[in-house]
This record gives sequence, structure tokens and C-alpha cells, in this order.
Amino acid sequence: MFGLGRRRRGAQPVEDEEPFEAVEPGGGPHDSAEAPPDDVERLDLGSVRLPVPEGGQLQVEVDPTGPVRAVHLVTPVGRLTVSAFAAPRSSELWPEVSAELAEQLRKDGARVHTEQGDWGEELVADSPKAALRFVGVDGPRWLLRGVAAGPADHAAECTSTLYAVLNETVVVRGDEPLPVRTPLPIELPEEIVRHIQQAQAQEDGGGQAPPQA
Repeated sequence: MFGLGRRRRGAQPVEDEEPFEAVEPGGGPHDSAEAPPDDVERLDLGSVRLPVPEGGQLQVEVDPTGPVRAVHLVTPVGRLTVSAFAAPRSSELWPEVSAELAEQLRKDGARVHTEQGDWGEELVADSPKAALRFVGVDGPRWLLRGVAAGPADHAAECTSTLYAVLNETVVVRGDEPLPVRTPLPIELPEEIVRHIQQAQAQEDGGGQAPPQA
């Protein structure tokens, strides 16, 4: 997985005075304070509430020490990853982060260019393993990053699915002061936690683990 980008040396937490208003095409993603009273079914992961595309499956990366590292939505056209990070109150973080990501991707051997998408400038990368698209949305004290990864011949469909997910995502920033770029914590529903524990117990016992949640 690619990281959010390298922190600049000497970077400090930022709590600015004047908030800015991010452009939200189509209405989303939504801050939890202004989430619409709709009937969209979302998976509650603590810091983000995600709609799951039809035919999508949840894939969870768990750190060996316990915390959830990432949650992916595996769809028939590719894998989607949506993550939220702490951000400044009065300036955009995505332009800086996307420039660092582009540099990192090129060092990893990918061909990278930018395109204008639904929420501004996006990164598009072709790597030996997959076609990648990185979308960033700056919100009130948060940055939401979406990544679409899949075969090149499904890139357009994968991008469209990512847009649909981002447009209906709700970000729960919370009031806790956090250093800029800190990943907002992911909390799994109890049912999924039990499923992971059962799978790990079967693996430890030499049995065959059940399919992914």
C-alpha cells in the first residue's frame, strides 16, 4: 500500500482560526455534522461511514499489534480504499499530499499524470501491478483519500465506482486535536471483529479460514 505521503521535517499540528469550505460536487462526501437524513445504507467504521457497492466485499488489513491498518472494498472491477486523515482547519492538504504521492509513485516505477476529476486534480498512475487513481477531498479538518486499483481495462468502471462511494461517504472527524496527516481511527463493527477472530483461530489451529467478510 502507498502511504499518505512523507511528513515534512518539522511539521506540527495545525489548528487554524478561520475554516474554509471545500467544494462538494454532488453533495458529498459529507461531514458528520452536516450528513443528509437519507436512506443510504452505510458501513460504520468509526471515522468513516461507507456505502458498500453492489457485489462488493470487505477486506481488512490488521496490524500485528492489533489496530486496523486499512479497509478495502473489493468489487468486480477493482479494489477501492477510502481513508480519512486529520487536516488543517483553514487550508487544503490534498495539493501538498498529492505532489508527494506522485513523487513516491514515480520512484516506485509507475507512470504518473494528473487529471481533473469530480473534486479537482487527481493522480492517475500505471504500475506493473495495476492501474491506480488517487482522489483527495479536503473537508473541515479532514482529508478524505480514495484509491481505485484494478486492471487497466476496468479503470473507467473502477473510477466511476470510487466516485459513487466517495459521494455518499460520511466522515466523522471528532473533536480531538490531532497532528495534521494523522489517520483517523478505524473501528470495525462487532460482527466483523468476531469473523476475523474466528478466521485467525482457525489459522492458528491449522484449519482452513472462512472467506473474507
